[in-house]
Amino acid sequence: MVLSRHIQLVIGDITEQDTDVVVNAANSSLLGGGGVDGAIHRKGGPEILAECRALRASKYGRGLPTGQAVATTAGRLPAKWVVHTVGPVWSEHEDRSELLANCHRNSLGVAVSLGAKTVAFPAISTGIFGWPLKSAAKIALTTVLDTDAPGVEAVRFVLFDETAFDVFSDVLTKLHRE
Repeated sequence: MVLSRHIQLVIGDITEQDTDVVVNAANSSLLGGGGVDGAIHRKGGPEILAECRALRASKYGRGLPTGQAVATTAGRLPAKWVVHTVGPVWSEHEDRSELLANCHRNSLGVAVSLGAKTVAFPAISTGIFGWPLKSAAKIALTTVLDTDAPGVEAVRFVLFDETAFDVFSDVLTKLHRE
């Protein structure tokens, strides 16, 4: 594990994070939606949607595949860039853990290519996609700690409430003990 990377956990609004990159838990259309995705598009403004439409018209005509990541401007957000990634829908019958790990791994890879030093992640797939919070926290934190991301100095997990914060905090404490 790369324990030298600084992990921050905060309760807050991802659209207010003053980081180089804000990760969007996007839907595959890249055209906005509910939850984090809708909030980022609403607050970031039309510049984000315009770049997403251009991506759909060129490289991602069928949408962004689950686990992949792509960057756009951050528009009116305090961040410099938005990295969009599509999380997997939770399934009791199929292990999709690697897809969730890929969301984090590939988002960090895009952040590195942009020269980002700071990255803010939401709790990907834990909203409407139904991923259990403790499992998502373990996958997210383990992946971020294990991923080589030269130049990324801090990763902030911006959590929507105290319950999510407590779960991520417990998981992070346990990972540091291992």
